Amino acid sequence: MVHLGAPVKKAKPTEGSSKLRFRRPEQTRKRVPAIFFRTEAGREPVRDWLKTLPYPGDRKRIGEDIKTVEFGWSVGMPVCRPLGQGIYEVRTDLTHNRIARVLFYIDREGRMVLLHGFIKKTQKTPEEDLALARRNKEKHEGGLQ
Repeated sequence: MVHLGAPVKKAKPTEGSSKLRFRRPEQTRKRVPAIFFRTEAGREPVRDWLKTLPYPGDRKRIGEDIKTVEFGWSVGMPVCRPLGQGIYEVRTDLTHNRIARVLFYIDREGRMVLLHGFIKKTQKTPEEDLALARRNKEKHEGGLQ
């Protein structure tokens, strides 16, 4: 006998379209909604970094991987990996042999706080990028938005 897992819940129609589309309820709820870390001056470093990316599809690819984490937390490799001290990375392969990383943590309200983003140039995550993410995490924890 083949066991196919838990029974499927009835789908709910989505609103706002002329055609009714059905999605399974567990596919429509973010487990950890993403927010951008905001500095005291009101800047959002990850959002600012995303706007500087040179190729058209870069933001979209990174956004899709962030979305994968939002809906599938806790996902593992190859999309997401823990770096220690509560910091994780979203791993995105970009065109032109480039690799992007967005460092984040899950705050006490269950949100994915995007702390720092960069294009990876070495095999190991640079210590200065990790240190910056840790400082941003501490600032966020101190004055939770």
